[in-house]
Amino acid sequence: MVKSTVRFPAEVIERVQAHTDEGEFTNKSEFQRFAVEYLLTELEDDYEPTLTQFDEIRENALEDDDPEPTELIQTAEPSEFLRTASRVRQCALRGDVETAYELIDTRQPPESPKAMLLDLIVQGVTSDETE
Repeated sequence: MVKSTVRFPAEVIERVQAHTDEGEFTNKSEFQRFAVEYLLTELEDDYEPTLTQFDEIRENALEDDDPEPTELIQTAEPSEFLRTASRVRQCALRGDVETAYELIDTRQPPESPKAMLLDLIVQGVTSDETE
């Protein structure tokens, strides 16, 4: 191995030390070697990490507990407004503009931004049909 001296602000080293104290990395050098190798794998398609436990460290250090956006979309419950918007759009697409406007009038006060947005949905659908 070749030795390289790199200077970091004290705040950066404190954060690195916190990760090593938590056991994510065995020491600051491993953290820094991993950081460099990880960035190289992201920048260069053909780069193969030389750090022995690269994959294991990556899995542990970069563990992502957040669900994928598609999972959130699939499990999210639509709000009353989204249900109304879907129904308004559906009616307008099927040519039943009167029912679409009736839905808007019965579910939203005329001065509300939501009513205005729903009106724009109907106008957008009906203007597409006239073109």
